[in-house]
Amino acid sequence: MKSYRSSTACSTKRASRLAWLVLLAPLLMAAAAPTVDESAVDKRLYSLTRELRCLVCANETLADSNADLAINLRGQIRQMMLDGASDKQVVAYLTNRYGDYVLYRPPVKPTTWLLWFGPALLLLIGAGVLIVLLRRQQGEQE
Repeated sequence: MKSYRSSTACSTKRASRLAWLVLLAPLLMAAAAPTVDESAVDKRLYSLTRELRCLVCANETLADSNADLAINLRGQIRQMMLDGASDKQVVAYLTNRYGDYVLYRPPVKPTTWLLWFGPALLLLIGAGVLIVLLRRQQGEQE
């Protein structure tokens, strides 16, 4: 049979452990708490990925795509944001890695002139061909 002293010592040890746990719990929870407001990061992530093209599904944004690569890139971008990277730094990283193709609005520069001005050029050429054909047809009718 246990003596009264040993059971008192046991309960004192338990009380001491419980007191330490109660005192240290807030410190442990504070250390585990995120240092960045994650909802703000998620809003930034969504806003930025709406401007980026999925490399697998060319006509979808990175935010809308469910492709494995898009999911991985969103996770990578989110981690970069949590680590303190700005939107410009994230875009610079992605364009260095994947080129301007990843941007839904690529910059206007000599390598993208055809992309930016090609549709207008084709429209002008088409209008010119239509005018020439209509004039020829009018000339034949006279």
